[in-house]
Amino acid sequence: MKIPDIEIKELVDISLEAGEAILRIYQSEDFGIEIKEDESPLTLADRESHQIIKRRLESAFPSIPLLSEEGKEIPYGDRRGWEYFWLVDPLDGTKEFISRNGEFTVNISLIVKNRPVLGVIYAPVLKTCYHTGEQGKTFKITEGGEPERIEVNRDAAEGIIAVTSRSHSSGEEQEKLSGLGVTESISVGSSLKFCMVAEGRAHLYYRHGPTWEWDTGAGHAIAEGAGASVSGLKYNKEVLKNGSFLVTSLDKKS
Repeated sequence: MKIPDIEIKELVDISLEAGEAILRIYQSEDFGIEIKEDESPLTLADRESHQIIKRRLESAFPSIPLLSEEGKEIPYGDRRGWEYFWLVDPLDGTKEFISRNGEFTVNISLIVKNRPVLGVIYAPVLKTCYHTGEQGKTFKITEGGEPERIEVNRDAAEGIIAVTSRSHSSGEEQEKLSGLGVTESISVGSSLKFCMVAEGRAHLYYRHGPTWEWDTGAGHAIAEGAGASVSGLKYNKEVLKNGSFLVTSLDKKS
């Protein structure tokens, strides 16, 4: 099957519209919080963002199926033959949203043959968007600006910097980071951890505890486009939960 022509600008625009809806709720008094079966929170912002992204992607690309955190009940028997599909997290970092620290994102990625080939991450509070582009490059857009190419930092002469989860860091991760020679750690929420490696503010991101495919698809594409190596992740698995993975700028040569 031939993948339809996709303009990354359209995906950026979709993420911005979803981000605007999220911000309206973020600035309100009622988040409409519910607790899901896995005891993770769900807000009105998650649901509204999902509906916007779903509507726009299905309108613009009707032949591409959609797998989203808020619409994940598609049986494996139905999706295992998908050659390509959208993988979406309409609000990544719901705990960060609820705590109002601003470190949450909208994630949209295109998966082809079990690998992410396009990715957009938009942080509404930060007014910052990261996205893949032509020839496997990665770009960053700040409010009112033009896309600027970003690349990983391969210089660790002054020490190795790791980025860790603000809400989900574990003892196993700290042990792994120590073994990798990490000298400094910074904590960030949501998929922004992938972006920190992509733009050279950290050398690596290791995650020991479980995540879901929609948590990582867009960040995976963005990090690789900036020159990082990503290991431990595969997509459209029968069970959509991820195991441990590593994103690093230090095991590839320029």
